[in-house]
Amino acid sequence: MTMGNLDRAAEAIREAKSLALACHVGPDGDAMGSMLGLGLAASKVGKEVVASFGSPFVVSGSLAFLSGQDLLVDPKDFPEDPEMMIVFDAGSADRLGELGSNAGKARVLIVIDHHVTNEGFGDIAVIDPGAGATGQLVYHILGRLGWPITEDVAECLLVALITDTGRFQYASTSPETLRIAAELMEAGAVPSRISRHVYEEVPFGYLQAAGAALSRARLDAEAGVVATVITQSDLGSAGIDWGDIDTLIDTLRLAVEADVAVLAKSYDDGRVKVSMRSRGGTDVGGLAAALGGGGHRLAAGFTVEGDPQEAIDRVIALVGEHR
Repeated sequence: MTMGNLDRAAEAIREAKSLALACHVGPDGDAMGSMLGLGLAASKVGKEVVASFGSPFVVSGSLAFLSGQDLLVDPKDFPEDPEMMIVFDAGSADRLGELGSNAGKARVLIVIDHHVTNEGFGDIAVIDPGAGATGQLVYHILGRLGWPITEDVAECLLVALITDTGRFQYASTSPETLRIAAELMEAGAVPSRISRHVYEEVPFGYLQAAGAALSRARLDAEAGVVATVITQSDLGSAGIDWGDIDTLIDTLRLAVEADVAVLAKSYDDGRVKVSMRSRGGTDVGGLAAALGGGGHRLAAGFTVEGDPQEAIDRVIALVGEHR
């Protein structure tokens, strides 16, 4: 990323009257925090702002505390050909679901992202694989705009940093990331409040669904992979939804014998969404790219159709080839 791209993005945003914001489907803390953080800041200076993400249009329960959700509109109500569309934390246009069509019709499209697999799309691409989170880049854009980072904006951006750096434990955490976090705290964001909502509050059904999935966990000691499957039926039996199991892979990856943790989410419509985490010995971003997905070196994923165990076996085979 060049500093010029940050400057171009900030200037274009400054000149736009209305902003249509979008992030990837199934938004995590970085996607949602980045989008709502910029949206809140823009609305406070008089911009017309709407925000959305592709179906299923459901905010994870762990992110329900975030301010700015009054900016959210159903994807069917998103502007068809926005004056300016800003995309957050999406490595490619297909990660936007049905909003990819809107992105293609936007008069100006800005992409803000930190995925190493993002080759750049849109008119202005602010992409920095070295950033700990997309929220880190949004912080810099707000600084160039000179827009106030109020307490609610700061909380959104700190959620982005905390979640995508694994509470500042991942290798993507840099001194700059921590300096920005400190400034967001000075603006009023409270890490303990964020951690409580994101990591320490789950519906009871989570325990039941997680128990079912973890009982199926298998370790391939030769490849160094621990993996399991969770199904939509598991969630239905427990009375919860996909957004309620966001932290399950963090439990799975605790197995010290494995370098790679794999969680395959099996949907009733035949889709299998595979999430991968690495302790550092395996580039799961490269594996995901080879399987049609993307992400980072230590955290990545892909989506396929068919049998979840076959998807896991493909990952194990690729890990074995790269050992």
